[in-house]
Amino acid sequence: MKKLSFVLFILFLSKSDILAQQEGRMETDRPDQTESPFLTKHKYLQAEIGFNIENHDKLKTFVHPTVLWKYGLSERFELRLITESITQETPLLIPYGNDFISGILPVHIGGKIALTNERGIAPKTSLIFHVAAPKVASQKFHASKWAPNFRFVMQNTLSKTVGLGYNIGAEWDGETNTPGWIYTFAPGFNIGKNWYGYIEAFGMIKKNEKTEHAVDGGLAYYFSENTKIDFSGGFGITECAVDNYFAIGFSFRFNTQKKEK
Repeated sequence: MKKLSFVLFILFLSKSDILAQQEGRMETDRPDQTESPFLTKHKYLQAEIGFNIENHDKLKTFVHPTVLWKYGLSERFELRLITESITQETPLLIPYGNDFISGILPVHIGGKIALTNERGIAPKTSLIFHVAAPKVASQKFHASKWAPNFRFVMQNTLSKTVGLGYNIGAEWDGETNTPGWIYTFAPGFNIGKNWYGYIEAFGMIKKNEKTEHAVDGGLAYYFSENTKIDFSGGFGITECAVDNYFAIGFSFRFNTQKKEK
């Protein structure tokens, strides 16, 4: 573990051009489950906002919204803050109707570190990490423990219009000490100048629990290099996974540095 930490530290401090910032249009971590290895541009503030409807067994969850705030602290590191406001609807016995619980889930704070650029078959790779404090949430959604997570995010360019993104990592739910191991696999396609589409497989494997596997897909439209809208949906293919979900989102960024006159 100490050797791995040392290697990551050296890569982070390295002034090699392998960590150069991507130019051009904004890269986002939505709408797919696969996070992007590209960082928010230096001194840019970026917001990625989404509204979801999820069905899992008899529980319906409305996410209104989830917001990922990102700030490019340097060309190698971005700060990240995630807030998520939800309403859960559970059916009760007739004639009592449905039960509703609303509030803010534990807030996640973390970062993304650029590790390597793409070279041959070696993917562009970054490391994302967060931690959620158990009490920084609505009282109904307080957790018992701190909830960290991390994932290595990777991408290969297959052609001028096709890329392959994939992630692997782990997350803790704030209630047990057992992590859930996560994976994602998502081919993405640039469609003309403004459209982007993807298909994806993703899931979680947790000790002594049934595995979760699901598939989804979506489209995004760029109004400009700094703004886009997206639509996505998916469904579970194993019993423990989400039954289905639909999401719509909007992302934007702007330069926080004052321009010289």
